[in-house]
Amino acid sequence: MTYEELIASLGDSAPPKASDPLRAIWLAKKGDWDGAHRLVDSIRTAMGSRIHAHLHRVEGDLSNAGYWYRQAGVTPETGTLEAEWEKLARELTTFKS
Repeated sequence: MTYEELIASLGDSAPPKASDPLRAIWLAKKGDWDGAHRLVDSIRTAMGSRIHAHLHRVEGDLSNAGYWYRQAGVTPETGTLEAEWEKLARELTTFKS
């Protein structure tokens, strides 16, 4: 799936047939925090941890987000939530996830 296809799919009522990480960020963008969180709980990769961190930033729980950034081995994001979402989405649509 390309980034453009992911963006276009946001008009749909159900997530695209895609990898779990892509579906998790799709759900997050659609405002389904709980659905995204349930899905990301089972993703045991650095990307899964980054998405988990993003979700906790969305929630406003920066301490928990910090934990997940450490699990991912990355520097915590400090930009806007929208910029972080786009960064994750572009990485997920550029590389196999």
